Amino acid sequence: MAFFGVKDISIAFGGLEALCDVSFSVEQGMIFAIIGPNGAGKTTLFNCINGIYRPNKGSIRFKNEDIQGKKPDQIARRKISRTFQNIELFSHLNTMENIMLGRHIYMRTGLLRGAFLGGKRSFAGREETAHRRRVEEIINLLDLQSVRNKIVGGLPYGVQKQIELGRALALEPELLLLDEPCAGMNTEEKQDMIFWIKDIQDELNVTILLIEHDMNMVMDISDRILVINFGAAITEDTPDRVQRHPEVLKAYLGEDTQSETVA
Repeated sequence: MAFFGVKDISIAFGGLEALCDVSFSVEQGMIFAIIGPNGAGKTTLFNCINGIYRPNKGSIRFKNEDIQGKKPDQIARRKISRTFQNIELFSHLNTMENIMLGRHIYMRTGLLRGAFLGGKRSFAGREETAHRRRVEEIINLLDLQSVRNKIVGGLPYGVQKQIELGRALALEPELLLLDEPCAGMNTEEKQDMIFWIKDIQDELNVTILLIEHDMNMVMDISDRILVINFGAAITEDTPDRVQRHPEVLKAYLGEDTQSETVA
């Protein structure tokens, strides 16, 4: 049984079919990329996986449990976390506070209880200290020490993308969904992001689902790739085979590209 799998997922909006019978499976420890032209249905697929959308048909299984139809908070409690194509940080909070929000499923002290039971020796104080210690590990992993206490709204776009990745890691995910993690980044920032994604896979043993338009990055770090277009799967295979698939070439580069490669 695969660590994570999607079978025959379909969803339509107002009669327009956004996904049609999409299926794939992911083994634990993989970096599995999902690629396709703009509007192909990639983010819609992520929204189905983490409970924002409810598919019209099909199943989504994680560690042999059917999670299709569960709410986003229920998905998060199963240790599936996500970053977004458009940054979804709290711009008025600092880096530490934004990443701390990713610890919400582990916090037993509510806001009111924490307000009345303050102090480092209280249960609330000890709990916060433990969560901050975990967040500090993430800050160190992603080289965010210099912006730890800075308001994120004033930070460069690339740094904000790192912080959003850090917040997703604060959930301690077993499955991490990365929606265009390199979008809007310069070449140096992209190289750093590739390095961190590999570290997350290797050191934290996190399985990664990746949506990305940078084909050089996708081909470099992915174990397997699913290609979708107009909501339907074209192929699923290894990077070297995907970039030579005639339907993939047609979807990305047009009709007369049979001798070219995607990368």
